[in-house]
Amino acid sequence: MAPRIPLPGREELDAAQREVWDRVVAGPRGTVIGPLRAAIHNPELAARWSAMGEALRFGTSLPKRLSELAICVTGRRWSSQVEWWVHARTAAEAGIAPAILEAIRDGRPPVFADAQEALVYDFARELQQGGRVPDAAYAAARDAFGVKGVVELTALIGYYTMVSMTLNAHGIPLPDGEVDPLEPPATGLFELPPAARIA
Repeated sequence: MAPRIPLPGREELDAAQREVWDRVVAGPRGTVIGPLRAAIHNPELAARWSAMGEALRFGTSLPKRLSELAICVTGRRWSSQVEWWVHARTAAEAGIAPAILEAIRDGRPPVFADAQEALVYDFARELQQGGRVPDAAYAAARDAFGVKGVVELTALIGYYTMVSMTLNAHGIPLPDGEVDPLEPPATGLFELPPAARIA
C-alpha cells in the first residue's frame, strides 16, 4: 500500500524538522519509524509526540512486557499493521509467550498463566472496546500496579490508539519487503475476546 502523504527522508527536511529527526535517532528509538514519519510535517508536533512516546514506552513503572502487551492489544484492536509488526516482536523479546500473541492476532481467547498479564489484557480490552473500564477490572489493575501504574497504563493505551489511527489514516507502510501481519476484520472493528486463565 502506498502512503497517502509524502514521507520525507532526512535530506528532504528543513532545519527544524532535521533537529527533531536527529533527536529521535539519538534517543531510545534509534530510528524514525511509524507515526513520526507523518508527524515530522509539523516539527513541533513531532517533538512533543516523540517526547510523550518515549516517556510512555520507555519511562513508566510498568514492566516492559506488560507495556508491550497493552500496545499489542491496542494495535490489534485497530488492525494497525505497523504497530503490530513492531510491537509483537518486542513483546515476545520482553517475555510475552508466542501463543498469547498468536491468539490476540487471530482473535482467539489468549490463555494467561501470569496474573499481571491477564490484568493488563483485560484492562486494555475493556478500554478499547467500550471506552471504559469496569470497576472490578480497574480496582484489580490499581491494586496490582498502584495509582501511578494504572495512570501510566491508561495513558499508554490512549497514546497507542493515536499511533494506530495515525498509521492507518495516512497509510504508513511497513518496511520494504515486509508483509502485513494482520488480517483486517471483514466488517466493523476487530473484537478482542475475553482472556482465558490457567487455574
